[in-house]
Amino acid sequence: MAESTPTARRTPRIDPAALQRHLRRATGHAAPWLHEEIARRMADRLSLVRRQPTRVIDWWSPTSGSATLLKAQYPQARLLPCGCDDQPLPEAPDTGTPPRWWQRLIGQPARAEGPAAPPTAELLWANMMLHWIDDLPALLPRWHAALEVDGFLMFSCFGPDTLKELRAVYADLGWGPPGSPWIDMHDLGDELVHAGFADPVMDMERLTLTWDNPAALLAELRGLGCNTAPARQPGLRSRDWRRKLDAALTQHLTGVDGRLHLGFEIIYGHAFRPVTRARMQAQTEISLDAMREMTRQRNPGRTE
Repeated sequence: MAESTPTARRTPRIDPAALQRHLRRATGHAAPWLHEEIARRMADRLSLVRRQPTRVIDWWSPTSGSATLLKAQYPQARLLPCGCDDQPLPEAPDTGTPPRWWQRLIGQPARAEGPAAPPTAELLWANMMLHWIDDLPALLPRWHAALEVDGFLMFSCFGPDTLKELRAVYADLGWGPPGSPWIDMHDLGDELVHAGFADPVMDMERLTLTWDNPAALLAELRGLGCNTAPARQPGLRSRDWRRKLDAALTQHLTGVDGRLHLGFEIIYGHAFRPVTRARMQAQTEISLDAMREMTRQRNPGRTE
């Protein structure tokens, strides 16, 4: 198996400080409607999962927009929310309505110091968050560990053609990029294999959203995320900059219907966690935990 390129040698895609600003703002608001729509489309693919999970991890639950959908899909399952810091969140009481801000404030217990290992589940659901991850070799093994053997991973994220019309506008104006470059779905599939997942399947669809005016378009984009590109144009923007941007958006993005059009590439992926298998070499070392796992798979009725 080829080794992944060490993270330190990669050109960063994401400015961590800019991403944290986006996540602080996003976790205080409802998930964008586009996230909810993509979650609905991703749920149509759940027919591929024959196994009915008893535990479902909703990764980055505050921005996922998927809790209601997952509860409806698996009413008997335990929904395990995970925060945008990759740490488990307290499970909300099943009252039929989300807790109000003051309930969250007084009801959330203090978090233990240091990273906590997420509980394991038969389904790990990650809706519209993977495009914000700059270090896949660090995240994907955590997903692998959080899944039971034969557990199922499902995710969605932006693909590289997202906002390509807006990127062209910025390039024409001589400005820095309007957003980070997104990861190609073939690269995502390769990273899943490197992390130990089996049978990764990737597919893609293109969506075109339209708006009446530049102000509505930019407000929508702010809800989806901020510019996290390390090479973005630095400094504050002036009113003159905004007027130039509005004029360029109107000129380049207006369709025959008089509305502004912008394209989004959505990547969907799923994969399984297979049984751990030892790779035989001249000298092979197997951890005790891995040996126990393989033994349990061969003798499912055996208890320790």
